Order: sequence, then structure tokens, then C-alpha cells
Amino acid sequence: MESKVSSRLKQPLAAEVLQHIFLPRLNREFFANFEMLNQINLAHLVMLHEQRILDRDASIRLAEGLRKMQADGPDTVELDPAREEAYFNYEAHLIKLVGQELGGRLHTARSRNDIGATIDRIRARDFIARIATALMDAADAALTQAGRYADCVMPGYTHMQAAQPITYGYYLSALVDAWLRDADRLLHALDTTDASPLGACALAGTSFPIDRDATSAMLGFSGPLPSALDSVASRDFALELSAALSIMMITSSRMVQDFYIWSTPEFGLLSFPDSIASTSSIMPQKKNPAVLEYLRGKTGHLIGLTSAAFATVKSTHFTHSGDSSRESTRTCWEACEEALRSLALIQLLVERVEPNRARMAARAAEDFSTVTDLADLLVRKADASFRDAHHIIGAVVRQALEAGIPAKDITPERVNAAAAQQLGRQVALCETDIRACLDPVRNVAARQSFGGPAPDLVLGRIDQQKAQLAGKRSVIAKTVQRVADAQDLLRQRVQTLVSSEPGPAVRQA
Repeated sequence: MESKVSSRLKQPLAAEVLQHIFLPRLNREFFANFEMLNQINLAHLVMLHEQRILDRDASIRLAEGLRKMQADGPDTVELDPAREEAYFNYEAHLIKLVGQELGGRLHTARSRNDIGATIDRIRARDFIARIATALMDAADAALTQAGRYADCVMPGYTHMQAAQPITYGYYLSALVDAWLRDADRLLHALDTTDASPLGACALAGTSFPIDRDATSAMLGFSGPLPSALDSVASRDFALELSAALSIMMITSSRMVQDFYIWSTPEFGLLSFPDSIASTSSIMPQKKNPAVLEYLRGKTGHLIGLTSAAFATVKSTHFTHSGDSSRESTRTCWEACEEALRSLALIQLLVERVEPNRARMAARAAEDFSTVTDLADLLVRKADASFRDAHHIIGAVVRQALEAGIPAKDITPERVNAAAAQQLGRQVALCETDIRACLDPVRNVAARQSFGGPAPDLVLGRIDQQKAQLAGKRSVIAKTVQRVADAQDLLRQRVQTLVSSEPGPAVRQA
């Protein structure tokens, strides 16, 4: 018994090869790729007809067979792993519908290699549009909350220690700035993906007079890839997409970790509704931040999937092969699905989390995050160098901690005494100035330097960020519309084909 796909092979595939390579791959790919195969086959057929590589009658009968397969759906195709993969199973069903002699003509001037590369680019394009939209939805939700809490004062942290007062709205707005860069990476991956490999064939094109621009347009690409070899050799667009998703999830996981810490009773800065928490099977008092924990875990999965893709491609030959072109992309699709699930949860978090205004304000007033302004006050009012001012206020903080005094209760006497000791001269800072420095609300409002947390600056920045998001949404919308227009064009050209009058004779290569 010979191979079901080639007379070159005199033996059928071993059971182990079927079980461990082709059956899992067929189950992964056939249903996911079926509609993309329909589109590619129809576009290729229209081009073959318009280039007079196939005659009218053959083209019409093939078009009718393809449209029947599309209407019937993938469940009607009998899958056989002995045919190796999705394309050969698809082709076998088409041959069953239209006959061996005719069904085999559709594969003129192409290869599984360029078909597979085209499917991967279409799939990546669709995922990028969906993921970028989901990311921008999460960013918009964060900006809504940022505007709402632009004046919600809280401690800002460095090294997990109270640093300087900020606002919860400022924190969310800063997070969106990072997400905007994540969106830019996705849009760059979209640009990298936007080119058609179809017509590259195995690696060296074809001697048939094909029109790659036509098939590219009917599949919604901006143009064909210029090198047939690169078309089938490279899946760097999938690597770039995977890397962008990993970076995006790392950004998000840092927010998740902040929320995780801030929601503990020890911090008490944030709370979550019961609808996004879990409980314990034994401890009745527990309300566990399960969503946060799963998101941290999913970030690790995405990094692992990306690493697997890079390791798979490393040192493969620069041409088509099973590892460089097939195995290397499978982790990308799983990463895309995980990213979409994660972004839905991230949006839920930023919408539902509730900052504890009173607790945040109290911590900002008591935990010494305001005292940098005292050092600045010494520079302004006591003609001290900042380094001397730093030493003075450091001594004041140490004394207050030893005495059990919170920051808000630091007195002018303590500051003036420490200043006199450090500077060797008398300093007289007034109560009003010191109270203003130690008031977190006034402290934040005074930080008017570009990029600072003053509420009016935050609100202005939010407007800019919303405009940036709108611009990026426009890029995605144009791509989605171009693809939809291409699908309409393809349907029209197929309809024109099946309705056409007899044409010129078939051209030979």
C-alpha cells in the first residue's frame, strides 16, 4: 500500500507518525483553518481563471465545488491523518465532489508551503485586530477610572516603601502610557504581518503566469511579499506577535501585583467585589484574589510560549521546514487565545476595583511620603543645599519614628532644631509652610512639572491618551474594513466567474 498523498512513497505512514504528529496537527488545524482555506482557494481559483491558466468550464465547476464545501462546513469533511494535514484532507473532499481530474487542477501554481504561510498571516492579522481592540478597551476603562480618581491621593511606592504622594488616577494613567506602547508593538506586528505569501509556491515561485497582486488584494493584504523564499521561510511576524504579547502581559502583571499587595488587609488600599474573588474550602473568613493569581500565572504561560517559539526556530535552515514553519507558530495561537482571555479579566479588574479613599489619604499623611517637600522647603526658604536638606529631614524622620510620631505631626520645632544642628545656624520655618508640605493633597497639587501627578495635569493627560487610543483604533478599523472589502471583492469575482461567458483558450506556462 502506498502513501495516500504521493506515489513517491511506497509505504503508508507508520501508526506512530499518524498518532503523534499528523492526527494531533490535523485536529488542531483543520477546523481553525477551514474558512481561511476556503478564502485562499477561491482567490487562487479566480486568479487562475483570470490569467487563463484554467479554462472557464473547469473554473466554474471548481468554484461550485468550493462554494459547496464552504456552505456545508468543516464537519462534512472526513478527516484522515494518513493524508497528513488539513490541506490534503480538504483537497480530497473537493476531489470527491468534482472528480479526480478536475479537483487536482486547483493546486496548479502553488504549494502547501505558501498556503500555510498565507493562513498563518491571515490568522495573525485577525488575532492582532482582536487583541489590540481588547487592549484598548481595557485602556479606555482604565482612563475612565483615572478621571474619576484623579484627586484620590495615595502613597506612591518605590522599593515597596512609601516614596511620595500620587493619586490613584495618576497611577492608572501611567499604566495606560505603558499599554499605549504595547498597542504600538501590536500595530507594528500588524504591519509586519500585512503581506501575502500566496504564489511563492514551495520556495521559488512558478513558471505559470500568475498574478500575485490579485490574490493579495482578494485576501485583504496590502501587497505580496517580494521574495518567494522569504515568504515560506519566515514566521518572524508570529515571533514578533508572541513577544509583543509577552511584554503586554508583563506590563499587566505588574499592575496585578500592585493590586494584589494593595488589597491585603495590611495595606487596605483597594477592595474587590465578591464577584471576582474566591473563597476557602476550610476557612470561612477567606476572600481570595483568585483572578489576580490566575493572571500572574497566565503571564508566565505567555512568556513560556514565546520562549518555546524562539527555541523552535533557532538554527533552523532559512527555508520551509516542519519545525521552522509549522511547530514554531502553534504556540503563537495559544498565546493569542490566552491574551484575549487575560485582557477580558484585566478590563474587569480596572472597572471593578474600588480604592479606599480614606485609607489611602491616611497612609499618605502618616507614612512620611510627603517629607521630600520639607527638604524642598529648606532649599527654598532656608538657603540650604538639597544634600544638606536631605540630611536634615532624614534626621527628623528618624526622630519621629523613634518617638512614634506620624509624618503629619512633625512640628516646625523639630525641623528647625535639626536644621540648626546640620547647618550650624538658626532656621525658622513657619507652621503654615510645613503643614502645606505635609498635606498630601496640597503636596500632590503642587507637583506641576511635566508628567507630574497634579490632578489638573492628569486630567489633561487623559484627554491626550484618549486621542492616542482613538488614533490606534482607527488603524485597526481601517485594516478590518480593508479585509471586509476584500471578502466582498472575492465574493463578487467568484460570482462573476460562475456567471461568465466562454472565454479565450487556456494559456500554457
